[in-house]
Amino acid sequence: MKYDYIIAGSGCAGLSLLYRILKDPVLCKKHILVIDKEQKNTNDRTWCFWEKGNGLFESIVTHQWKTLEFLSDDFQRKFDMKAYRYKMIQGIDFYNFVLDFAKQFENVSFTSENITAITTVNDLAEVSTENTTYTATYVFNSTSLFYPKMDTENSLLQHFEGWVIKTKKPVFDKNVGRLMDFRLSQEHGATFMYVLPTSETEALVEYTLFTEKVLEKEQYKTALKNYIQDYLEIEDYEVLHTEFGIIPMSLAKFSRNIPNEKHIINLGTAGGFTKASSGYTFQFVQKHTEQIIDLLKNGKHPNPQLNFRDKMYQWYDRTLLEVILSKKMDGKEIFATIFKNREIETILAFLGNESSVWEDMKVMSCLPIKPFLVAGMKQLRS
Repeated sequence: MKYDYIIAGSGCAGLSLLYRILKDPVLCKKHILVIDKEQKNTNDRTWCFWEKGNGLFESIVTHQWKTLEFLSDDFQRKFDMKAYRYKMIQGIDFYNFVLDFAKQFENVSFTSENITAITTVNDLAEVSTENTTYTATYVFNSTSLFYPKMDTENSLLQHFEGWVIKTKKPVFDKNVGRLMDFRLSQEHGATFMYVLPTSETEALVEYTLFTEKVLEKEQYKTALKNYIQDYLEIEDYEVLHTEFGIIPMSLAKFSRNIPNEKHIINLGTAGGFTKASSGYTFQFVQKHTEQIIDLLKNGKHPNPQLNFRDKMYQWYDRTLLEVILSKKMDGKEIFATIFKNREIETILAFLGNESSVWEDMKVMSCLPIKPFLVAGMKQLRS
């Protein structure tokens, strides 16, 4: 059977696009197939992001914070946000929300298969699995099939283990999210903790590193136990949930489209929507899928082209990552300098690709010129 759209991969990007298609009164009638080797029925990840006002998935936001704090060895700072809110969505809530909505549509099908190839044949996109082949006018791909080559020369890994812990006594301020705590050993590379309380007795504590390779499993557990005991001063708690993840932070060029494959559009990390300098993905996926819907509704090719500002933000990200990879400055020093010298709204606008040129200059002007100038020039030539 030929479909209008095939969504290859049912993670954040694929299901965000599906939900937006089904919310549109015209596009919701299209025949859609969603393919993933796994069913999304576990709480395998937590997405945290910032935005102004209410977003498309506001009803499933677990918690949100208007105050964030940043900690390093020589300073500690709390920021009260005006426009932005820092929000958390649980993976299982997101999956259930979209999949339950999709059940209303008989024109939407799901299949659990391993995708082996995506190509173009006779002016149609073709998805091959271990069992069969499917065709569509467009395939929206968020699998790793088209990832560029990544190695220690051009990439870091953001890897993390998070624990949701519950204490017997109230110890947390649920109104304050700890965005980064760099008061940890930096022996492996940029290393920090998140602490995101959702009540006075429950919080997500996450150990995060930007390094060339992952650690042994026990190292994450030891770091979390020590932090909870030594920094949070909590002795009596239970672990309700654990999660582990790896996100690429790479100079390799992820592309929204594949050369000569106009019927295949990359989404999510595959399309370059994981921010190279921070690993944040959720909100960039939302902006991209919204653009795709606008193009589809207007009968245009659904692959939003990069504008000048998009290219500028990519250059900023690549420059920062180049500085870290070349060891001219470490991640702790870079982020500590920015958070010590600039206001949170300016920082979040810059990191979220929502800043003005003036705000760009404000953020960059607090960093040392030489390492960033050298890295920036190198990335302009690449």
